[in-house]
Amino acid sequence: MTLSRRIARVLLDSPLPQLDRLFDYALPAELGDVPLGVRVRVPLRTAGRVVDGYVVELDSEDDADRPLSEVESVVSTVPVLPDQLHRLARRVADRAAGSESDILRLVIPKRQVRVEKSWTGDSAPLVPADSALTAADRVIATYDGLSDVLGDGGRAAVEAIPVAHEDARGWAALLASAAARTLGDGRSSILVVPDHRDLDRLLSALDGAGIPPETVVRYDSRQTNPERYRAFLRSLEDAPCIVVGNRSSVYAPVRAGLVAVWDDGDPLLGEPLAPYVNARDAALIRQEQEESALLFVGHTRTTDVERLVARGWLRDVRAARRVLPRVVLSTPQEMEQPTAQRMPSSAFLSARSAAAEGPVLVQVSRPGFAPSLVCAECRAPARCPHCGGPLGAKHRGAVPVCGWCGRGARAWSCPVCSSTKLRLASSGSERTADELGKAFPGIRVIVADSAHPVERVADKPALVVATRGAEPIADGGYRAVVLLDGPRMLQAPDLRIGEACLRWWSNAAALAAPGAPVHLVGVDGGVARALATWTQSAYARAELAERAPLHMPPAARVALVEGTAASVARGLAALDELALPADAVLGPVPVESDDYPPRVRALVRFDYGAGARVAATLRAAVVAEAVNTRRGKGRSARSALTVRLDILDPEL
Repeated sequence: MTLSRRIARVLLDSPLPQLDRLFDYALPAELGDVPLGVRVRVPLRTAGRVVDGYVVELDSEDDADRPLSEVESVVSTVPVLPDQLHRLARRVADRAAGSESDILRLVIPKRQVRVEKSWTGDSAPLVPADSALTAADRVIATYDGLSDVLGDGGRAAVEAIPVAHEDARGWAALLASAAARTLGDGRSSILVVPDHRDLDRLLSALDGAGIPPETVVRYDSRQTNPERYRAFLRSLEDAPCIVVGNRSSVYAPVRAGLVAVWDDGDPLLGEPLAPYVNARDAALIRQEQEESALLFVGHTRTTDVERLVARGWLRDVRAARRVLPRVVLSTPQEMEQPTAQRMPSSAFLSARSAAAEGPVLVQVSRPGFAPSLVCAECRAPARCPHCGGPLGAKHRGAVPVCGWCGRGARAWSCPVCSSTKLRLASSGSERTADELGKAFPGIRVIVADSAHPVERVADKPALVVATRGAEPIADGGYRAVVLLDGPRMLQAPDLRIGEACLRWWSNAAALAAPGAPVHLVGVDGGVARALATWTQSAYARAELAERAPLHMPPAARVALVEGTAASVARGLAALDELALPADAVLGPVPVESDDYPPRVRALVRFDYGAGARVAATLRAAVVAEAVNTRRGKGRSARSALTVRLDILDPEL
């Protein structure tokens, strides 16, 4: 009779791609019962060291079958990696050709012993009062079909009503109401927002919706390590809760009945760390796995979401009674009039009359005084003589300072005409406030940008000059909104710049008071028409139609393959078996860097149906190159081959 021994299959917490799999370890008897999902310490035979890991599976086998290393210790008995989180992280990593441990590193905080010892894990289930649920149902009823989506675990793209934040129909109130209804049904919710400003607004809406504060769990980068770990432990409990946070909160280990993402076009929802997964893609995978309700809410519609709507994957949900801002277009022809400098007369007169009654918002593209300078003689851009960065000025007569290295350029001379005189070529938020302050005598001027954050302004006469995304909330809404620098914004070298501008302008227009004018200055064409008629989804459809023949995202998926010439060639050769179209691969082309050996880069375009096969093939190539490097066949400070799927558009 053969004896059996216990086996633990452990996922190592390691960034090495060749270690992204489960390893078998023997569980010694002295460790006792080891639950699934706990942290353990295990030896790495080849490295001669001990690393952290998570117990994913438990099994047993005969002692004599094979030699196995033993689990050294159990770090904690708290199961921080439940099965649903492991399966979600594995699927997300496989889709992005990345490592599961890289996903888990974003989700599971570092252990805090004091917090863990004080955690009981038995919070009492709480539900909102009947009056709060009734109020939530009224808000949900203002959107056609939203109640059915929440009740049936459906998927929807929701066009938020563009009203002031305090209005009970605003986007924050909508998410709070959906979460309250889900909590009333005994299920948890995950509400994902891009930044701390949206997070604070949503927390305020949850408080106003009558939701018990004990059920609200905040996931926020501003939290301390103990606060983050305490919030994570609360989300492990069986009692339903509402998780509110930034992009990583989409992985919260709750049994979600609702996942809602606000403003999915915001680049802050894209993870800057490997494997670079957008919260939108993780939410889609999670909904498919858990069959929870899924909402993408926004004032605009991204091409990614519109593609899913067109394919019938998402339901198009709109308000039963649409409330549209009053958008006034100031065309480029109007800007050419002699009296129009930066703001046409119609927008100027509207802003001046509105400023006598309450706050007026003026949106600009850039912060600072003069972010860019040019030669006063030949108009050549002024660049830093040390690094080539753009020179800017903090105020009139100030020493030019490089925007990249921060060095002053006291003795600057133009390399084209040798002139030493500079001219202010652009107006930032501070220069705009200075100029408008002279044109609006007696009116308080408020600057809101990254250097001067302002969360809220009172319902009093004021002129608020804000950069895009930094607009404060106005009590009662702005009496007028003026959107400047539109042509400059649209000139950015970005495939989605029209989409991004429409999102910036729509979010600013939503801050206006009912009936207040919204002036878009100097822009015409499809983007301006979409804002004026509030048909952002139609603009997204038109963008998709233009990108489809070019196989550009999101009509197709794109992978970036970078490494040495030999490693990239081997990685691309592995794709030959997939029978991709002849024009699927673009490149490779050299990468400008000081690395040796030189690195090259290639793009691979493929349909969504081939995504799993392409990701698996490229991941296998990355692992093969990593193993070869480890064996001494190549030595480099950087990985011989790196792969990134669904890259950001500027990198195209």
